[in-house]
Amino acid sequence: MTIAIYPGSFDPVTKGHIDVLTQASPIFEKIIVIIANNHTKNNFLPIEIRKSLIEESTKFLPNIIVDSYNGLTVEYATKHNASVIIRGLRNSADFDYELTLAHNNSVLDESIKTIFFPTKPEYSYISSSAVREILFNNGSIEPFVPSAVYKYFS
Repeated sequence: MTIAIYPGSFDPVTKGHIDVLTQASPIFEKIIVIIANNHTKNNFLPIEIRKSLIEESTKFLPNIIVDSYNGLTVEYATKHNASVIIRGLRNSADFDYELTLAHNNSVLDESIKTIFFPTKPEYSYISSSAVREILFNNGSIEPFVPSAVYKYFS
């Protein structure tokens, strides 16, 4: 059984995140979406809400599980028998950042591989931080997020 993990803050989950999971889902027997509890970020939504929104947004994908963690991604992967880390790419800036993370993870545990999934072009400009900015300025986030997220904020 090939298990993959998809780590991120998902604060909030976007259509781009769901696109990556939709692409990856048929390839892996199980994907664990892991919400990072990043101590360097001030989180917008509590982890429990993010978890609920991801679960609701991915219920059409039967092999998705949602969890949270503190610590190194490769340690989580090892503990949960995952051999692949999924990362989404929107643009070349993402690639540079994600490649650095992939190299770091490879040094920490060379048995865990990183696979990149580019988002569809129509999602290439969407980010959680942009969604938060739109929310703070009373704009509509409907074009950027799954319906569960839109409903949560409506």
